[in-house]
Amino acid sequence: MNRRDHLKLAGAAAIAGASSLMMPASANASDGNPDALTVDRSRSAIIFIEFQNEWLDPASPLNRLMQDRAQFDEAVKNAATLIAHAREQEIPIVHAGLSLVNDPGYGIFAGGRDKLGLRGAIPRAGTWTTPQRVAFPEPFTPKPGEFVVAGRSGASVLTNSNLDAYLRNNRIDQLYLAGFALHVCVESTLRDAHDLGYDATVISDAAPAFTAQQREHVLHDVVHHFGRHATTAQLIRAFGSDHE
Repeated sequence: MNRRDHLKLAGAAAIAGASSLMMPASANASDGNPDALTVDRSRSAIIFIEFQNEWLDPASPLNRLMQDRAQFDEAVKNAATLIAHAREQEIPIVHAGLSLVNDPGYGIFAGGRDKLGLRGAIPRAGTWTTPQRVAFPEPFTPKPGEFVVAGRSGASVLTNSNLDAYLRNNRIDQLYLAGFALHVCVESTLRDAHDLGYDATVISDAAPAFTAQQREHVLHDVVHHFGRHATTAQLIRAFGSDHE
């Protein structure tokens, strides 16, 4: 075999390897064996992202963004089931909300003036600045011993917050993400968690997008690059019912 043939074979192998990296990962528990998901309680935390009135109150402008109401309602129901199980089994719970109550002028976003993305959209919507809107309604109201994230200033709940310090100090590196919205803050957190060295799982039926098409895109085309996804039932089954 001459050098040119070697180069052709090497090139073909490289292309095949790159293509395999771009395929959806079989590690997604919801893609195969429902019992394939394994967890380690001692290294795990369930992160509930923005289970606050800004999303859950039907009068909120954010609530009205949820065009697929069946998907949204099912996600809230599943999240309620998940948090009840986590409390019963003493699995660490993190409440990762957003609050700009002490920054009503949106100074952290330069007042939203000439800003792109959420830095402009949030001030225009006038959200996250009143105690009632940032409150966590039942059953998502934090209980003693549950960690409440502070200092967050970005789409990812890890951005400028104290969450990374909490996780590392408690030797937690397996994260399970539920919340709003799948294609915005949940996805941003998933990407951020991956790059910080965490193993993150999106709870697919407890993290709604605005539409079914958005949800399908994230779960099929995005998640496997940064972690995996599983359902509420799969996670509950993996955690089990007995303390370790």
